[in-house]
Formats: sequence, C-alpha cells, structure tokens
Amino acid sequence: MATKQKTLQDAFYETLKDVYYAEKQSVRALKKSAKAAEHDELKQAFETHAEESAVQVERLQQVFEIIGKPTRAKTCEAMQGLTAEMEEDLEDFGDSPAADAVLAACAQAVEHYEIARYGTLKTWATQLGYKDAAKLLDETLQEEKKTDQLLSQIAERINVEGSEEETDDVEAAPKRGSKAKAA
Repeated sequence: MATKQKTLQDAFYETLKDVYYAEKQSVRALKKSAKAAEHDELKQAFETHAEESAVQVERLQQVFEIIGKPTRAKTCEAMQGLTAEMEEDLEDFGDSPAADAVLAACAQAVEHYEIARYGTLKTWATQLGYKDAAKLLDETLQEEKKTDQLLSQIAERINVEGSEEETDDVEAAPKRGSKAKAA
C-alpha cells in the first residue's frame, strides 16, 4: 500500500501543532518562574511574557483557522526537555545566589527554541501563500526576540550578583557570568 508523500504543508501543520503545545507549556513555565524569581525585574519580565505568551497562543489558534485545520497540540519533546531541565535546576539552585541567573538561562533556552520555530513557521507560511498567517507568526517572532534581548540584559546584571559568592580556591576559574553574556 502506497503512503501519501509528505509535503511542506504537512510539515507546516505538524510544526504548528508542536509550537502550539510548546507555547501553552511556556505560559505555565513562565508563571512558575515568576513565582520562583527573587529579582524584581526578572519576576516582572516573566509575568509580562506569560501574559504575552497567552496572546501568542490565541494567535496560533488564528493561524490554524487561516489554514483551515483543527487547532490541535502535539507533544513537543523539546519543550518537555526544557521545562524538565528548568524543574531540575530550580531544585538544584533554588536557594542559592545563582537561582535567578539559572532561571534566566532556562527562560532564554525556551526563547531560543521558540525563535527558531517561529522563524521556520513564518518562512513556510510565506512559501505556502499564507500571508496573514505569516504576519501573525512574525508578530510573535518579534516578541520572542524582544524577550530574549530583555532576558540577556537582566541576566548580565543578575549573573554578576549570583557570582559574588567567593570561593576558597585562589586559583579558581573566573566567576560564571561575570563577563559572559547568558546564552
């Protein structure tokens, strides 16, 4: 029995379902991160982006409508991995001076994943002739990039604060985050 060959349309829909799941997970993770964050600016960034992400979920629902497909989520293994890593890091670093720096790094990992996915979806939407969908996806892409830049700025400050604890080893490596930007 011959199977139907997959198309870019199929890839677009499957990736859209994946991102829909990921974005819904992101809203939950951001709310949890906001509760865990000590640094006021980081807490505010998480709260603001959680609200923004809820709107992004609505935008994705509009994209499903535009392409005439049912709004469905498909388990996103990448987002599950990123949120599991965040949970583990919260457990490991939760009461340490580095906790907020670690939270910011986890959030940036999520943002980088979302930037990659929204960039791909926007390109594919354009190639498939979904002009309105491409516009909605680009709007979200720009928000994700802006959030990543904000997290980088915040991380530069809190990484320094989190690295201020002195070590006993005189020849220790440079303090984490003291000069490097969070990735």
